[in-house]
Amino acid sequence: MELIDQKTKKIMEGCKERARDAGLSFLDESLEYIVSNRDLIELSPKNMIPTLYDYWVHDVEVLKEKGKYELYPGNPYETVINTRPAISFYNDNNPDWLNVMIFYHVIGHIDFFQNNVFFKHTWEYDFTGEALSDKRLIARLRSEHGRYVDYVIEFARSIDNLVGYHRELSGLDHVDCKDVSKRLNYYFDVFLQEVKSIKINAYIKEIERYNKCLKENIDHAESLFFAEIETKYPEFEALYKKQLEKKIHRITDVMSYIMEHSEFLNKETNKWMKSIIEVVRKTSLFFQPQIRTKIMNEGWASYWHEILFLKDDRIKGHEVDFARVNAGVTALPRVGLNPYALGMRMFYDIEEMANKGKDLYDFQRIQDINLRKKYDQETNRGKQKIFDVRKNLCDFMFINFFIDQDFVNRHKLFVSGKRMNRQKMVWEYFVKTKDANAYRNMILNSLYHPPFIEVDSEKNKGNTLYLVHKFEEKPLVKEYINNTMMGIEYLWGGPVQLETSDALIKPKSKVPQSFQYFFGTQIDEQEKPDIHWQRVVYTMFNKQLTKKIL
Repeated sequence: MELIDQKTKKIMEGCKERARDAGLSFLDESLEYIVSNRDLIELSPKNMIPTLYDYWVHDVEVLKEKGKYELYPGNPYETVINTRPAISFYNDNNPDWLNVMIFYHVIGHIDFFQNNVFFKHTWEYDFTGEALSDKRLIARLRSEHGRYVDYVIEFARSIDNLVGYHRELSGLDHVDCKDVSKRLNYYFDVFLQEVKSIKINAYIKEIERYNKCLKENIDHAESLFFAEIETKYPEFEALYKKQLEKKIHRITDVMSYIMEHSEFLNKETNKWMKSIIEVVRKTSLFFQPQIRTKIMNEGWASYWHEILFLKDDRIKGHEVDFARVNAGVTALPRVGLNPYALGMRMFYDIEEMANKGKDLYDFQRIQDINLRKKYDQETNRGKQKIFDVRKNLCDFMFINFFIDQDFVNRHKLFVSGKRMNRQKMVWEYFVKTKDANAYRNMILNSLYHPPFIEVDSEKNKGNTLYLVHKFEEKPLVKEYINNTMMGIEYLWGGPVQLETSDALIKPKSKVPQSFQYFFGTQIDEQEKPDIHWQRVVYTMFNKQLTKKIL
């Protein structure tokens, strides 16, 4: 692995200038390395962070990937990581024209990393530097405590998807407003919404009334405002004082709670374990936004490498080569999901819709299909719209907001099904539906969605840790429950209980025999299980797991 030569660096600096002229925003510094496929195989298990701590699972992944490469050799084009400065890796056999195209793609990623709000907690520090420090810490602890270090890493990694990622982000956005008192905050945020549950129009009227008081007398606005509330809601003052007397309870994620409250970890002889858990937690938090923005991130980078590369005069003579490579990267598959292709087409569509004013409510009210096709307000807001989307959304919101029936029809998308042709003894794929809701749900179901598990401190009894799974129609994977809870029991130093929902499946209904054949093809039995969910509690005590139905 070595830095790119000065000639290639000069070409890439030219790419940066063109990208900034097009509106992209990123820091000046970046590092580019030339690597072999073998290097990429060894870096991949560490998420391309060369300085990440050593762990035996990484070595196993390297061996597995080397075996795959021997059977199916391939050349990954590039990889970029969100560090300060940004680091990207390029295959050692890429020609110059291909590196130009790839670097435009990389610039798209860097712009996304440094401007999307879901990466906000990664903006202020260099993760590779911290990772190196963490690596040295774990190496030193291994020399002192041996294999127990790897036990702690393993147990911590089993719950590293339970980090409070969204709470981390919300903490960065928390700003105390000096102009608004605690009484006003309680009135608008708690009393009206949770105690009284008033309708939205009534809530807005209260805001307008407060603004009117500010205009009339800015110095005594709050007194004038609450004078009416005392007669309208006489119970308000008592509830507000009761709220002030409550002890503020800081909600933390499972990993943080265990580190703070585990008697076992807080023993003087075991405090070194907390350092390892914090390393695993911090690493998980760093990679959370990349998992949650895969479609947007790859779509944004693909959009810009296509836009910028086609305008670059340095590609003359390689137009056909570019078309071949680009088609391989951004082609929409008939079955399956290509995040590059889907995300890029969505950004193109959002830009076109905004340019024509089709993103406004007036267009949504039009029912006539011909009027919808001809609608064009020539707003020229497309570029600004996609930059706003890039800044504020993650994959979940991106898919929910912008995949509609027009998008599905335009790109001839569908949800496919799979069935066995028993005459030919082959699997057949068929178009199940072209409905946008079904297609959107299929994409949403493919997104990263860790379980939402919290500590219920009120149900903690003695030294027992009580965890509650907020059920969202997605059960926990049963094969992982035993080992994961065993790891939590070790870190907690006592019994662990997990409240969750299990499926109670009743006998399945089948399609009548007379409908099982259609044009000589036997359709698989359309078995629809009748599922009911029941709350259960798993208990791990002395490495033994038991289950109780609530």
